[in-house]
Amino acid sequence: MGSADEERSLLEAGLVQDESSGPYTGDGSVDYHGNPVLKQNTGNWKACPFILGNECCERLAYYGIATNLVTYLTKKLHEGNVSAARNVTTWQGTCYLTPLIGAILADAYWGRYWTIAAFSTIYFFGMCTLTLSASIPALKPAECVGSICPSATPAQYAVFFFGLYLIALGTGGIKPCVSSFGADQFDDTDPKERVKKGSFFNWFYFSINIGALISSSLLVWIQDNAGWGLGFGIPALFMGLAIASFFLGTPLYRFQRPGGSPITRMCQVLVASFHKWNLKVPEDSSLLYETGDKCSAIEGSRKLEHSDELKCLDKAAIVTDAEIKSGDFSNPWRLCTVTQVEELKILIRMFPIWATGIVFSAVYAQMSTMFVEQGMMMDTSIGSFTIPPASLSTFDVISVIFWVPIYDRIIVPIARKFTGKERGFSELQRMGIGLFISVLCMSAAAVVEIRRLQLAKELGLVDKSVAVPLSILWQIPQYFLLGAAEVCTFIGQLEFFYDQSPDAMRSLCSALSLLTTSLGNYLSSFILTLVTYFTTKGGQTGWIPDNLNKGHLDYFFWLLAGLSFLNMLVYTVCAMKYKQKKST
Repeated sequence: MGSADEERSLLEAGLVQDESSGPYTGDGSVDYHGNPVLKQNTGNWKACPFILGNECCERLAYYGIATNLVTYLTKKLHEGNVSAARNVTTWQGTCYLTPLIGAILADAYWGRYWTIAAFSTIYFFGMCTLTLSASIPALKPAECVGSICPSATPAQYAVFFFGLYLIALGTGGIKPCVSSFGADQFDDTDPKERVKKGSFFNWFYFSINIGALISSSLLVWIQDNAGWGLGFGIPALFMGLAIASFFLGTPLYRFQRPGGSPITRMCQVLVASFHKWNLKVPEDSSLLYETGDKCSAIEGSRKLEHSDELKCLDKAAIVTDAEIKSGDFSNPWRLCTVTQVEELKILIRMFPIWATGIVFSAVYAQMSTMFVEQGMMMDTSIGSFTIPPASLSTFDVISVIFWVPIYDRIIVPIARKFTGKERGFSELQRMGIGLFISVLCMSAAAVVEIRRLQLAKELGLVDKSVAVPLSILWQIPQYFLLGAAEVCTFIGQLEFFYDQSPDAMRSLCSALSLLTTSLGNYLSSFILTLVTYFTTKGGQTGWIPDNLNKGHLDYFFWLLAGLSFLNMLVYTVCAMKYKQKKST
């Protein structure tokens, strides 16, 4: 994919090393037995089908649960709208919080391969537990009789949520590792492979959405029409296929050695810099401590160039007279390398960019909650066929599937001619475009709700909890816009947090990018709670009552549109100030 000009520019920029011309990888990767790997026999696109197949099946399993979960909670466990939406966003938030556990284990101890293998097993057990809770009569509440719907017993809730949160733990071990493990198959020191890596992230997200497409269409229909036991059992089967696909590619994979705990290394920098707080940082950065070897002291990591920011942390790399006299440089709690210090600096520089992803994720969370509840109060029939409201998320997925190849094959080559960047737009530019589209998405949802409420008023349906005769297909624009925003923001995040992270912290940084989704879900739950509290004061109906015809869901969507716009402005400022990582 890379032209001669691109390769030359990469070499001039210092992004690739002399190792690119050799038969072995230059990024420190090894094979399954721990030996150096030949480029010709491993990694690259030949290893990726197994990883992409794993991700496709795993995402099919995940979205097979997540897409229609709010319907199961309201129709089968008989929860209210707000309670169901809060439970869904809290669970989804947890699914994106647990990646921190998997990331630390992968970077510090197990490596990405074994972390994926172990947590996939936990994931599979969770899927089986959930299937049993929806299949065995004793584990689910009785059906409604007229308007009387018996609540689930504590034991029934316990089994259901135990399975649900096993899935949250399992997906946590997989999420931060699969995209990084896939990107590890491309050698950073080879200009041709480096360009291919940018394309990998696009197709990785494409495979996610192929799985999501099947879930949001076929599986949702099965759950609503053929039963929830079968509807949860099929995702469990696909999770088993995901595990099989992953292990089949083992001989072709390239592995990166775990580099020790990144949390410990960050703490060492803080402790060492505090211990030397009274010392002055030398003007000449070459006087700061760094190993004389070609490789970094951190396993699996290349050296990082010194940067002039956050000089207070450079104190951790000051070599004192006592250390020079003794010749003992082995205590990392007193003396850290420049690379170790730069690792922490990089995370601090990334923080503002990371934080702006939280509001976008709160917008994305509406697809499986408020968009579905809005759809439930619209006309879901097309002729004799009834569309499950959760199936409208299919159009978000179709949007992603449409835009990924368009972006990768058409937009990137055109943009490359104007920007001179290997990937067309920088990761930061790509994410910014996505944030802008998210504002349009929430505005579109608000406009649809305004029209729906107008119809409810005109037809005298305000006091009746029944669907308004406005076709659910009017939701398509908001889902399509959300898909376009995803292609820009979420894939941009994957690229940004992999490329800008230190080599030995890539799983952790991938987990941090996923953490924005977690915090976005929690933010959505928090906003829902605040909105419900303030709008129901004094006995008022509120914006989001159980009968949405009485409420003002449009106000909630406008609120999120306003927050998204402010978030975009903050992001623009942060992106303009961001300084890129530099490896030696």
